Amino acid sequence: MSLARIRLLIWKEFTQLKRDPLLVRLLLLMPVVQLIMFGYVVAVDVRHLSTAVVDLDHSVASRALTDAFASSEYFTINATPASEDELQPLLDRGTIGVAIVIPAGTADRLSRGETAPIGIIVDGSDSQVSAVGSSYASQIIASYNTSRIQASGVSVAAPGVDAQIRVMFNPTLDPINTMIPGLIATIMMISLMAIMSQAVVSERESGTLEQMFVTPIKASEYLIGKLTPYAALATAQMLIVATVGTLWFKVPFNGSLAVVLVGLVLFMFTCIGLGLLISLISHTRQQAQQAMMFVMIPTMVLSGFIFPIASMPALIQPLTNLIPLTFAVQVLRGAFVKGSGFVALAPQLLTLAGFAVVIFTASVIATRRRISE
Repeated sequence: MSLARIRLLIWKEFTQLKRDPLLVRLLLLMPVVQLIMFGYVVAVDVRHLSTAVVDLDHSVASRALTDAFASSEYFTINATPASEDELQPLLDRGTIGVAIVIPAGTADRLSRGETAPIGIIVDGSDSQVSAVGSSYASQIIASYNTSRIQASGVSVAAPGVDAQIRVMFNPTLDPINTMIPGLIATIMMISLMAIMSQAVVSERESGTLEQMFVTPIKASEYLIGKLTPYAALATAQMLIVATVGTLWFKVPFNGSLAVVLVGLVLFMFTCIGLGLLISLISHTRQQAQQAMMFVMIPTMVLSGFIFPIASMPALIQPLTNLIPLTFAVQVLRGAFVKGSGFVALAPQLLTLAGFAVVIFTASVIATRRRISE
């Protein structure tokens, strides 16, 4: 492997980019415009929220309240921890989005005609889920309280269950705080795949690819020289979007910068690999554009970036696990909003690493074969 040849290839790619200054400006300005445009998007309604119930009372009243949540289409009880201390790991891993805490002595307070507080804990890292979840939980408790009072023949104005909502991670429920972290990954994916999908096919159309094959350049040197400039552009885009997002929208950053960098680097290799594969299988630029749109539309719809996965049909939800953007969004939201570390985000990071290894390796192998043919 010759470092001189690699340096010349990198210089060639940058020279081609400089010949089209409008493209370079668009690549750096487009993420900012997209960030501002999509930053104010609000997701749709949410159903079947993953819920945990901590029943510390173990009474007829607490079981009736639990059944009220279980019978609702908005909540699905997936966990019943023995104590409130067990909720933190479930929230950190994203296993649950809502938790209902029924304190001990709830039934006794209700029988004495006193107000019985019920805790509602929602995960604020997804503001749409937290806002909808807290609202529906309050409605269910209010409906249960009214039914209980009317059944006992007591005045509706009598004291009853009092819902006390506590939002973790995003107390203001501002959707911007959860939208911007997802936008960082989404915009990087759009830009990288857009430019990488044209990388090889454009040289094939212009005839420079065949000229490259008759030179003593090795496949590994061609790949390094081809990918390095675009990786540098992706890094610049990532920094611009993150800076504008935190300064323009004042999004707080509560996590570790190392977690974000590791997640974005793994996702960057995945995007480069996908774009390169599209460029290799396409014979014209128009085909590459159509193939990229074919990949991008379901990726954005099913990743949980715009529409919450919990609101999707049960048959569709498993497909979200096949989309790398799903896990990139979870990593960035977890790091930005929750402050989650490597331990809590280990499943998502390992999945991203798997995507990066498989997709990037496949693109490298395909490119080496194409060059050696």
